[in-house]
Amino acid sequence: MKAVYPIVLSPGQKYVVVYIPDFNINTQGADMVDAMEMARDAIGLVGINMEDDRAAIPQPTPMADIATQGENDIVTLVDVDFTEYRRQNDLRSIKKNCTVPAWLSYRAETAGLNFSAVLQDGLKKALQLDGSA
Repeated sequence: MKAVYPIVLSPGQKYVVVYIPDFNINTQGADMVDAMEMARDAIGLVGINMEDDRAAIPQPTPMADIATQGENDIVTLVDVDFTEYRRQNDLRSIKKNCTVPAWLSYRAETAGLNFSAVLQDGLKKALQLDGSA
């Protein structure tokens, strides 16, 4: 699910504080770019946790309905793709059953190889991934 949520950026002397009204959460960043990335990350994290809890993810509030507190506050939008966020941040391990010849299994065990690590490395190489998700 993709959505665009309003956020309120409050620039300070050291950080930019971000309030995300639809989730009633705050985060902060070192600058505007970092603050917006942190907002996207916070929304993604809370959103997938809500999905896991079978709670409804809030619908975005129209920007015109967002109130600011300070005179330097900026109301803007952040896009979030919850499906993609989950895919990139789901680090749980899952069990896969695979079959190898007995002689290969024996040699690998004798060499002290970790089957999971070797399979992960092989899959990353086959998929031309740089090691990240």
